[in-house]
Amino acid sequence: MTDTHIPTRTLNDGTKIPLIGLGTYRLNGPTGVQAMLHGIDIGYRLLDSAFTYENEGAIGEVVRRSPIPREQLVLTSKLPGRHQQYDEAVTTVHESLYRAGLDYWDLYLIHWPNPARGTYVEAFQALIDMKEAGLIRSVGVCNFLPEHLHTLKEHVGVLPSVNQVELHPRFNQSALRALHDELGICTQSWSPLGRKLALVHAPVICALAEETGLTPAQLILRWHYQHGAVPLPKSANPERQKENANIFHCELSQSQMERIDALSLPDGRMAGQDPAFYEEF
Repeated sequence: MTDTHIPTRTLNDGTKIPLIGLGTYRLNGPTGVQAMLHGIDIGYRLLDSAFTYENEGAIGEVVRRSPIPREQLVLTSKLPGRHQQYDEAVTTVHESLYRAGLDYWDLYLIHWPNPARGTYVEAFQALIDMKEAGLIRSVGVCNFLPEHLHTLKEHVGVLPSVNQVELHPRFNQSALRALHDELGICTQSWSPLGRKLALVHAPVICALAEETGLTPAQLILRWHYQHGAVPLPKSANPERQKENANIFHCELSQSQMERIDALSLPDGRMAGQDPAFYEEF
């Protein structure tokens, strides 16, 4: 087993999570299980899944095959938009656990706010109640804008522990990250490398990678870490998984961070999925 040390942070509810995780979108079936087992062997302990990824069963198989005790893993799944009504959310949490053969999820997140439907508040309440029942250790959200977070606080009286959002050098979410810091919410980054934008080939990224002795991917993931965000890079390649996790031995200067920040656009989303309007089912 490779000894890759990944530090942790404590969420606002006392749960500890690693500061980098393994994204599992499209890691399905036997090949997906093997890829995740490689990740655990390298040192990953946070596996990020979702009901709509259709690989919760693979997550469970990984737990059964892995030599790492279940309590040392941090396993995430997400509630899809089509099941945000309270009773459906409760049923979906149970179904997620049945699929995976698990007793609890460490993190369970609302996948998108779907504000036009107006049901994310009752969905969040359902997840809070499932936490009280011991089926979830920590409740969070994905892709929530400030107004959605404030609405949860007003109507439920609880803030999420995590908000997982699109975050990469073309869309650095500085204002939202600042709000998270103010509210005590952990920022997680999906698609942290912005692969659809080929950011690892951007001239600034390549120049800084050469300057620091990092690979372009390591440079970007270190940038996330120094901004206090938890990146969730996805790879099925063991060498790339190892490369991605090896970011805790270096330090980017303020100037280097600012050069990466300067790549950001007001709306640099890869596919235009603005949570104020985007609907996920």
